[in-house]
Amino acid sequence: MTTRRVFLTGSAALAAGGLASLPALAQGIAIGAIRVDARRLGPQGWGENAPRIARALEQELARQLGPLRRRGGPTLHVTVLGLWLASAAGGGSPGEGTTNDNMDTVAEVIDRGRVLFSREIRSTLPSSSGGAWYRPDVDQRRVAALLENNAQWIGRYLAP
Repeated sequence: MTTRRVFLTGSAALAAGGLASLPALAQGIAIGAIRVDARRLGPQGWGENAPRIARALEQELARQLGPLRRRGGPTLHVTVLGLWLASAAGGGSPGEGTTNDNMDTVAEVIDRGRVLFSREIRSTLPSSSGGAWYRPDVDQRRVAALLENNAQWIGRYLAP
């Protein structure tokens, strides 16, 4: 007779064995250069801020992915598909018409023309993530929060 404990132990062992067979993610992916393309943001209304957003995301990725960097390793290419700030920032209680900011990217690790890893990532944060809505730099802080969150997700998918 199969007991619940035997079933759960066997299921856990099977799951662990299945995860170990994913070579890229089980060992982590070492990366060399980091490239961010935010050109799609221009037509979405970000205009001359698009290159600044690309540089800021590139810097945030370099900061967060430092342990994964290897000289001469494959290149991490991140394409920013979109960045949307909700029209209202802050205020309200949770569940009371809470609004979110979003950022969509595609992260790819490419080595000699071969894609080693590809993942679409959507970062969603409450519009209050930038802090006090009445501060003059609230939108910059909201964008910075989205960039940091997106870089964290990319790091989670690349790290062991």
